[in-house]
Amino acid sequence: MTIPGQCSARSHHWVRASALLVIAIFAFALGCSSNDLSFDVIQSSLSRIEAPSVSAPSLQELARGNSLFAIDVYHHLAATYSGQNLFFSPYSISVALAMTYAGAEGNTESQMAATLRFALPEQNLHAAFNEVNRQLESRGQGAAGRDGEGFRLNVVNSIWGQKDYPFVDTFLDCLALNYGAGLRAVDFVQAPEECRTTINSWVEEQTEDRIKDLLAPGSVHLLTRMVLVNAVYFNAAWENPFEESVTRPGDFRRLAGSTVRVDMMRQTENFAYVDGDGFKAVSLPYDGNELAMLIVVPNQGHFSSFEASMTSTQINEIVAGLSIQNVALTMPKWGLETPAISLAGMLRRMGMPDAFDPRKADFSGMTAVNEPLFISDVVHKAFVAVDEKGTEAAAATGVILGTTSMPPPPIELDVDRPFVYFIRDVTTDTVIFMGRVTDPS
Repeated sequence: MTIPGQCSARSHHWVRASALLVIAIFAFALGCSSNDLSFDVIQSSLSRIEAPSVSAPSLQELARGNSLFAIDVYHHLAATYSGQNLFFSPYSISVALAMTYAGAEGNTESQMAATLRFALPEQNLHAAFNEVNRQLESRGQGAAGRDGEGFRLNVVNSIWGQKDYPFVDTFLDCLALNYGAGLRAVDFVQAPEECRTTINSWVEEQTEDRIKDLLAPGSVHLLTRMVLVNAVYFNAAWENPFEESVTRPGDFRRLAGSTVRVDMMRQTENFAYVDGDGFKAVSLPYDGNELAMLIVVPNQGHFSSFEASMTSTQINEIVAGLSIQNVALTMPKWGLETPAISLAGMLRRMGMPDAFDPRKADFSGMTAVNEPLFISDVVHKAFVAVDEKGTEAAAATGVILGTTSMPPPPIELDVDRPFVYFIRDVTTDTVIFMGRVTDPS
């Protein structure tokens, strides 16, 4: 029996084939946009731990590591998309890859830990993610959303695996105990496109239709064996909404020095604020005062140098330096929907190349079958809209694992000679019609 919260998938002999007696399998049909692909959910007999025992130092270490990884990703994406608007969810990426990490072994495991800034022992890491997710789920009780409905902060996970594939039992336990996720058994080999659209439909539903087409055509194919997905949706009203009547066009100075006219929101209110060395920063709380947007504005002409030297320690110092001040705030309305971007190249450069190399990747903690798995891609897509009422944001991350091994070729049967045939009732084994064909012409 796996210790609650422990996810080290080291016991390779506990494969799913030998664990069917303790796995609950139930039919679950999902209607996707243009198909009715149905699948079984293969769930460990263990339930998610609703009150994980996680120490404060462990939570602090997870937050520290996640912040370091977030800044690492920012720097890589900022360099790749130089001068462009940028928006992503580092938390979504971390969670999706943490689930993947649960099945990593050897050098693949150590490279992923270093790149993702996972410093906790694995038996503590996933429990800490579980606790953070649990706390996030509790936010915004009674608070308002940007759209006039209730506050929403939803973090959900799903795992899609090739049906009849022998996934390791301890890996399934990990998903159940700490991520509340069963494995949806689908058929990538026979119906990869239907599987892709089904996964995309699930993401759309979880993000209230803000993240569409996460997985592009061709990203899922007959060699795909598993797709791990995290989706985050956020919708919250400002604690201090802006008056729409005072929004009016104003100049926004771009990096190159030119200006563009945009709608500027305005209000004067008591906000947490700091006038620092080379920057100004303000924190705008959302309704309920449990979440906030921190805006850091480098001094004119110093954005690039500030961005290049930005660290998680610096951001923590900015937050620590905030104090309540009366602020006359002017800021633009904005929105952004990013395309689905591949993070594979970035993650290789950041230090985990083995996970993407079919010759070196070691995900034997997921399956004991002699068919090595590797990450074929990590895909991320995000959306944000900010206006007078509040903020709506969504993101999703998909980790696609596949194999280079081709499935066994189908058995060929050419009905090219005389044959006998029967039309029969399967339940009663009654032959209703029968006949033969000696010349179909």
